[in-house]
Amino acid sequence: MPATVVLGAQWGDEGKGKMVDQLASEVSWVARFQGGNNAGHTIVIGDRTLKLNHLPSGITYPECQLVLGDGMVIDPWTLEKELQDWYAFGAERPEGVRLWISERAHVNLPFHRRIDGTDTKIGTTKRGIGPCYGDKIERVGVRFCDIPSRMADSEWLSYTAERMNARLDLFGIKDTVPSADDPVGWNTISRQASLHGEVTPQSLALDLSWIWQRFGHAVAPTGLMLDMALKQGENILLEGAQGCLLDIDQGTFPFVTSSVTSRGNATHGAGIHPGHVEKTYGVVKAYTTRVGEGPFPTELYDGKEMSDADGKHMADVGHEFGTTTGRPRRCGWLDLTVLRHAHRMNGFDGVTLTKLDVLGGISELKICVGYTIDGEPCHEVPADIGRLAKCEPVYESVPGFEALSLSEWLNIARTAARDGAGFSALPENAQAYVDKIERLLGFPIISVGVGPDREATIERK
Repeated sequence: MPATVVLGAQWGDEGKGKMVDQLASEVSWVARFQGGNNAGHTIVIGDRTLKLNHLPSGITYPECQLVLGDGMVIDPWTLEKELQDWYAFGAERPEGVRLWISERAHVNLPFHRRIDGTDTKIGTTKRGIGPCYGDKIERVGVRFCDIPSRMADSEWLSYTAERMNARLDLFGIKDTVPSADDPVGWNTISRQASLHGEVTPQSLALDLSWIWQRFGHAVAPTGLMLDMALKQGENILLEGAQGCLLDIDQGTFPFVTSSVTSRGNATHGAGIHPGHVEKTYGVVKAYTTRVGEGPFPTELYDGKEMSDADGKHMADVGHEFGTTTGRPRRCGWLDLTVLRHAHRMNGFDGVTLTKLDVLGGISELKICVGYTIDGEPCHEVPADIGRLAKCEPVYESVPGFEALSLSEWLNIARTAARDGAGFSALPENAQAYVDKIERLLGFPIISVGVGPDREATIERK
């Protein structure tokens, strides 16, 4: 039986959580395969909002098994905070019951956050993701299955503490005090012995001991579990984090994340083979956003200062702030050059177009169909970041459509579902926008999101 992959097709923040939440009702397992608490997925159910970092978006379905996969880097303290929030939301303790942590996943330690906190160039989330992946590649990191032996190995503890302190000294880090408004909640969780000052073998051992005591019962061979589920005829959903243009190999390097975000890593990072995948779906925002530094050809609004009324409209109406960090997102017109690049990497069977409602009230909608560089046409995303920074977008335009309230959009979606109307339920000019995007892309749009609510999605007839 098949696996289905859901991926972001832009620079992340496309609304993947909502699509996974919808598809999760049809599967037995949902697995994250890369990234860590630099991801942020939001699910809205009626008047309740759930913000996720590590936890797969299928958590709202009680019968769904959840996996934090081999390719992830997991911050146990953030996961603890997330599980506390889930308990307040759903009155459930899923860890070790239906939430499983891969024995091969790497542990994101306080040391990694402290190093990442010095970034001023890339615009990272400062959550320790890059340094943790760096330790993984250098083969000095700690996997969850390693914790029992590592915390009992005095030689390893001494060597690792010495190595960590040398790195902290190199970066001039003497102490780390999280800010009082830290959205992840590190201040509320005191069990981080190596968060401040010098790392000692004792503080490192205390951290590892707490992690194992708290999560050891949930650590499992998740690749084998997913493989067995597939052999038994169960369906699984592989949930990507970030987006294709943030892929470490295929994205806008160096302004990328530290993992492979594309289809090629979906099965590898989950511990199964690629032959299991039957469908791959992309998630595309009806405009384009990105967080952090790096070239952005269709940018209208930088998230800070008023530079374009339409871009400011997208930011304000779309509530464009990062789920993980709260940082304002940069906003611009939909870029089909980016989407063609993402399709080449991932071979989407279809895409869902999210946040179409946000564009309501803009008089003219532009779609980037290519670039020019020094007056010469460019039809692909340049690998050279300097050339990408010089790209000038080439636009095609369609008339805009009226602004509607979220309740009006939700009623349209509910009516479309009840009557089987499909995209014909959309306002006429909104239909024209969707049709033009689909024709220019050359692969199908399978659904359109018109609001944050779980039900605010219109499927193709």
